[in-house]
Amino acid sequence: MRRRFAVLASVVATVGSTALAVTALPAPSAQAETGIVDVADRSVAELGELLADGEVTSRGLVDAYLRRIEAQDPDLGAILTLNPRARAEAVRLDAERARGELRGPLHGVPVVVKDNMDTHDLPTTSGSLALRGMRPPDDATQIARLREAGALVLAKTNLHEYAMSIYTESSLGGQTRNPYDAARHPGGSSGGSAVAVAASLAPAALGTDTCGSVRIPAAHTNLVGVRPTLGLSSRDGVAPLAGTQDTVGPLTTSVEDAALLLDATVGHDPADPVTEAALGRVPDSYLDGLDRPALTGARVGVVTDYFDTGGRAPDTNALVRRAIDDMAAQGAEPVELGPLPDVMVAAAGANRVRHEFERDLDAYLAESARGRPLRLAHLAEPRDRLTLADLAASGEVIPSVLSTLRAWVDSPALPNPEYDETLRQRDRLRALLTGLMAEHDLDALVYPSISEPPTPIGVEQSYRNCRLAAYSGFPAVSVPAGFTADGLPVGVELLGLPFSEPDLLALAHDYEQATGHRTPPGH
Repeated sequence: MRRRFAVLASVVATVGSTALAVTALPAPSAQAETGIVDVADRSVAELGELLADGEVTSRGLVDAYLRRIEAQDPDLGAILTLNPRARAEAVRLDAERARGELRGPLHGVPVVVKDNMDTHDLPTTSGSLALRGMRPPDDATQIARLREAGALVLAKTNLHEYAMSIYTESSLGGQTRNPYDAARHPGGSSGGSAVAVAASLAPAALGTDTCGSVRIPAAHTNLVGVRPTLGLSSRDGVAPLAGTQDTVGPLTTSVEDAALLLDATVGHDPADPVTEAALGRVPDSYLDGLDRPALTGARVGVVTDYFDTGGRAPDTNALVRRAIDDMAAQGAEPVELGPLPDVMVAAAGANRVRHEFERDLDAYLAESARGRPLRLAHLAEPRDRLTLADLAASGEVIPSVLSTLRAWVDSPALPNPEYDETLRQRDRLRALLTGLMAEHDLDALVYPSISEPPTPIGVEQSYRNCRLAAYSGFPAVSVPAGFTADGLPVGVELLGLPFSEPDLLALAHDYEQATGHRTPPGH
């Protein structure tokens, strides 16, 4: 990759509308019909087996998913841009397979990616009309690694504009809707990625998580979502919110699939110096050990502070408590932690986004936008390059996000005393979490991924449960915990020490296999 981390030409785009309609896809040829299977709720692992056995081709999978997108996405709004070369790329990958040139378990599997990750062959817009013409010069490291592993990027997905909140609404893509109840939001900001996987528009996706943006939509759409340890996965070529909090992680229908995506994407990247911490910390495969009885003898600390009382929190609490009971039935020992110390609560408020956003976004735009779109770069000083100030001046952003962008233009230079204090609080939180787990001999913390089921569109909800992992940089996994009486998904989250992903995934897999809560929409 050519950048350092400082911090489709759409097939169907209707630029300027509030949604991108996916219609009038060319009909597959009779030859392409051969090998098409029902892809509804098929996992990456299952598709890999079908491809290996010759029961389906990558081209057949692409056609099957395009049909589902055409039929379902107009009502969901998950997809921003389709890859117009997807079929041709699938044919190439099928030819490689026929020659015995396999790149790995993802070879020929279509995936979707959040539209704040650079793709050299597709627009990267952060969901914003202001950036509708932006075409980065190369792929983000995560995208490049997916492609090197043989995965095929089928589409870019909607997000809450600039990844700014948890409801997945953008000026370019409109409101993404929850496939379990279209009147409710899907969580965010990676809601488009989550909805695409939950509705079987793709078998897996990548999202980003600054404070819950993978885990919240996973919980709201009955998926597995992983926020990796800060430093495990590269952010090179990813539009930032805050460089000391941003991570990239998978959204999948199973823990096994999450492990497959992590295998393909994590590890040291010279373009993102924070990933030096991953050197020597990446296992041969995150699949190793998934089938062991990981919950037997495990001690899980129940974060009672994160069980709220307002709104529909009791519905979530009941399901997460049942999840903890199920873990105990598998041999785990729950440890009720009681109220968190005041000093930890204070440290778990050390959000750096408003401090870092302008600095990090301007650095990203300098590399990925290279001054384009030209119609914006002159709107504010400096007149010769694209910056946050230009985006704010354009007005081509949903009102709620636009007000934030304008408020953060000309942010105080870093470092400064207030920012330095947030970094001290981050370090304190890391030390306190480490000490808490050592004191109680814990393998993981457990709590609701988000305190309520998905609220109706336009109704806000608290997302403070994202903080322990996000502000410390520790890893966390959200896994389905079941459904409320009216069919709304709930997630339970497991948090571990840095680079404990192998153990967290094993715990989540053991729970997942014992409970089987993954159920596709409409079932």
